[in-house]
Amino acid sequence: MREFIVEADGGSRGNPGPAGYGAVVIDAATGETLAEVAEYIGVATNNVAEYRGLITGLRTAHALDPTAMVHVRMDSKLVIEQMSGRWKIKHPDMKPLAFAASKVFPASQVTYEWIPREQNKHADRLANEAMDAGKRGEPWSASASTAELQVADARAADVRAARTVAAPSTGWGPADMGAPATFVLLRHGETPLTPQKRFSGSGGSDPSLSDVGREQAERAGAALARRGTIQAVVASPLARTRETAGIVAAHLGLDVTVDDGLRETDFGAWEGLTFGEVRERYADDLNAWLADPEARPTGDGESFAATATRIAATRDKLIAAYTGRTVLLVSHVTPIKTFVRLALGAPPESLFRMELSAAALSAVAYYADGNASVRLFNDTSHLRA
Repeated sequence: MREFIVEADGGSRGNPGPAGYGAVVIDAATGETLAEVAEYIGVATNNVAEYRGLITGLRTAHALDPTAMVHVRMDSKLVIEQMSGRWKIKHPDMKPLAFAASKVFPASQVTYEWIPREQNKHADRLANEAMDAGKRGEPWSASASTAELQVADARAADVRAARTVAAPSTGWGPADMGAPATFVLLRHGETPLTPQKRFSGSGGSDPSLSDVGREQAERAGAALARRGTIQAVVASPLARTRETAGIVAAHLGLDVTVDDGLRETDFGAWEGLTFGEVRERYADDLNAWLADPEARPTGDGESFAATATRIAATRDKLIAAYTGRTVLLVSHVTPIKTFVRLALGAPPESLFRMELSAAALSAVAYYADGNASVRLFNDTSHLRA
């Protein structure tokens, strides 16, 4: 019986954004590449692209030999754990994709293994080639692919390195893709609702800063002025963020641009209530909201999934507008956490595992290849006397 290795990957430059996948089928006995496939799939999330890569990789292997044993290797922990049956599939978009993947071969013929991204370069290169081709408005072409060649070159380099005495290391870094768009993310200063820990979104009373909040904004502005790197200021339209941004911008000598995409989540009927009060009045809705990113707060509030879609679109627009520049974004708890979550590729439940203080600074850099780097999170050192 033949044995195949299927390596698959997918990516999205925006998550959701322009997406593509790649997959390679390898003869397990000889290491020979038997087939390469890749496709640009339009706007999609990373997870959807990864599943599409898996499905196509399995179908390509099935076309070669439907009786073969197949070992799938991917760097997507989510796909591997879900297809192995260890993680429950909760997101409705993932369920039909996982079902399609499970029907290509009998379960007894397929095994799954998570591998580090560094070991999945072949499929990763194919996925990026597909996205590049899509950007040009062209289909991906196997004849133009350099993925297998680059993997072969890398293997040859490994062999040469093993035969050569290593020179002293001088450090490492990514290829030079120019200066990234860097977003310095500032949460607004305190309002009267902040110390009471009340829900305060975009659908509530729109409070202004308290005296403490204005002092926090002054300290943030002074600290950012000393650093001297901010080139533009963009704020949410809500009063507390516009006031914070105005105070900071005065220190920087800059104007403030308002972007509605940076507004806080609308918490519906929960606006102005504490967590305990919501628990008493809307226990079922609260439990659903904590368990499912698609669930909305009572009263037609905004789900975390909807917030993420809005933030991703706002992020992409601002990256295009401020390429190579450092921009201060003055926003709120959920949007800032969402910027960080998307940059890390973390699951929605990670929002509940981040602490973000009033007037705290965070930072994310976005590179030309679509990758992001979280450089700072919840820094409040500037608020200390």
